[in-house]
This record gives sequence, C-alpha cells and structure tokens, in this order.
Amino acid sequence: MRFRKCVGTFLLMGLLAACGGRTEGGGFHPSGRAPADGSSAGPPGSSAGGVDAVDGNPGVGTPAPKAPQSALAAYRAYQLAYEKAYRTNDASVLNPVAMDPLLATVAKDIASVRADGLIWRFHNAINPHVQGKSTDGATVVILDCLKTLGSYKFDAKTGRRMGTWRGGDSEYQATMRYSSGIWKISEATEGGKC
Repeated sequence: MRFRKCVGTFLLMGLLAACGGRTEGGGFHPSGRAPADGSSAGPPGSSAGGVDAVDGNPGVGTPAPKAPQSALAAYRAYQLAYEKAYRTNDASVLNPVAMDPLLATVAKDIASVRADGLIWRFHNAINPHVQGKSTDGATVVILDCLKTLGSYKFDAKTGRRMGTWRGGDSEYQATMRYSSGIWKISEATEGGKC
C-alpha cells in the first residue's frame, strides 16, 4: 500500500474552516461547550447553553458516537480484529469494524494465506491520533506509528513455525467513516519508518 502524507483537500478545508470565519453568535467555543440548538452559548449554568444543556444528555463523560474520539476507539478495535483475523484465517471478524475497499483487500489476502496452509501471528503496538476530519464529521483520518513487535508464520496443519519477521515500525494512515451509526475503517496506507 502507498502512504498518503497529506489529508485530502476537503479535509484540510474543513480544518481551516473550524478555526476561522465564524460569526460571533455561534462558532468556536474554547470551553468545548457548543449549544445543541445553534444558539449562542451563555455562561456555564445559563439557559443559553453550558452545564444545563450538557447534563441533560445521556452518556455525559463518554465521547459522542460521531466524535473523533469514537473513531479512535473504532480504529483500536479494528487493529485487534485484524490480528485475530490473521491468527484464525477468518476475515469475517473484520465485518463489524471494516468496510470496502479495505475489507475486500484484507479478506483476499487472508484467503490467500489460508490457501497456502499458513497462519500469521503478530502483535502491533499502536499510538494513533486524529490527523483531520471532514466538515460534516463523518470522515476522520487517523495517523499512527504502528510498531510490529514480532510476526510469526505457522503451518496451519502441524502448528510448526515456518518463519519469523522481527517487525519494525512504520507510518500508518487510516480513513474512518461513520456509516449507519458506527465507525468503520475504509482505507489504510502504510509509509516509511516513523
């Protein structure tokens, strides 16, 4: 896979729009409290936003489903499912956390590994952060320095170890998309060392 060092133009424009060009009444709120109805946020505890508006929402203290933090959680879940998919040669474990085109690509590779009578076991240490997001918040790009701590190839029938790859670290960029109420990874590219 080829690594894309820049976020798409639409993501960059969305990031720039988030920092400027807002009107006085309802734009950027450094406190992190944006009114739900689009009106101007008043001081905390007032009826124009603030604590009363936030405390009425269920799940206070957890990231909203469409929040970038939820995309990070979904990315972590994908990485665990990815390891399991290769360990079991079963790409179906990726269905809840991945979508095409990445899902089809990984499923094809796992089918090839299974056809060769092999199993791969590895563990990736991850340290993801949000690189950018679209203006509607439905797409989040995550940048990670993925470190493979070790990777071992086994014969699926005998369990005998066939080879070892000591791993290393590489830049990894993932595109997470919010669809049907959940985040799924749709694309991933790997780059050079990080």
